[in-house]
Amino acid sequence: MNALVRYQRISADRKPARFMIAKNTPVDFDRDAALSDLWELHDDAMCRFNRSDRSDRSDKSDNSNMSEKRDEPDGKSLLDLKIAIADRILENCHFCDRRCGVNRKKGKPGYCRIGAVSRYSSEFLHYGEEPELVPSHTVFFSGCVFSCVYCQNWEISTNPDLGMPILPGDFARIAAAKRGLGARNLNFVTPTPHLHTILHILAKMRVNTPIVWNSNMYHSEEAAKLLCGVVDVYLGDFKYGNDECAKKYSNADHYWDTVTRNFLCAYNDSEILLRQLVLPGHVECCTAPIIEWVREHIPKVRFNLMFQYRPEYLAYRYPEINRLLTRSEETRARELSREMGLEMERGSPG
Repeated sequence: MNALVRYQRISADRKPARFMIAKNTPVDFDRDAALSDLWELHDDAMCRFNRSDRSDRSDKSDNSNMSEKRDEPDGKSLLDLKIAIADRILENCHFCDRRCGVNRKKGKPGYCRIGAVSRYSSEFLHYGEEPELVPSHTVFFSGCVFSCVYCQNWEISTNPDLGMPILPGDFARIAAAKRGLGARNLNFVTPTPHLHTILHILAKMRVNTPIVWNSNMYHSEEAAKLLCGVVDVYLGDFKYGNDECAKKYSNADHYWDTVTRNFLCAYNDSEILLRQLVLPGHVECCTAPIIEWVREHIPKVRFNLMFQYRPEYLAYRYPEINRLLTRSEETRARELSREMGLEMERGSPG
């Protein structure tokens, strides 16, 4: 079982979070430069970042007392460059793979209906996640890029105007306070349309804490590049084993190619805790191909097969999923995962 070794060391304040390293990677750039030029500088800077990151991975020693190692560079950094690119993307939004192309700075939200200002419905120390994560400072953003008919958080996901607007400086202080109260990480839930805001929060952060990207993994290639060197754990949902089910239940096109691409990118970038929620009637068409793909392509992940599906929101319109899992379905899913050596025995997160 992959135990998220590097994450554990960051959480214990023995290694720097990756966003802290990005803040200390100097990059000279002009914010008004063409976006293509900013991307070129970003790619060059990420090469330097990755060399440093590989060196850090090979170093098995612990850097104790990280609080003494948080001086920031006088000039611009790789994190600043990522922020500049994200702010530019906001004018032609393609954070998710729907690629609406709207100018959210002018109040023209796309599919997610989220403008330039991010909102969150709640933030708290969450004790219902996987053992390595708790207590997790979990932030539930408003809105979503999916339209899951069985969504258990539909009050939040379908209402992008719900909750408090985020001011990055203020929220960084909230995160620091929660870290002081024992939070093992900062866990952003449904974060994709809020990528620009998250980067701004990290720029204001002064405490060392691992960043958890808790998402449906439906972000764009450009978003994936911005996440590289920032995220410590990708807490990713792998929902469907084919495009037909994804379209029917989440209104998501080209799902398989998008999500597998992003999991491969995450696998090469950092650590992954992968969740697969077993849906009633979908063990063979969804769970089985997902397990097989994970075994073949990203075997060294923390894999969590989940059985707490319940019919919520609009599930009553789809008789085939308007029920709980049967005992035989759960048994079959466990057999598949054991055959592939992936199943993680534990209670399901709440």
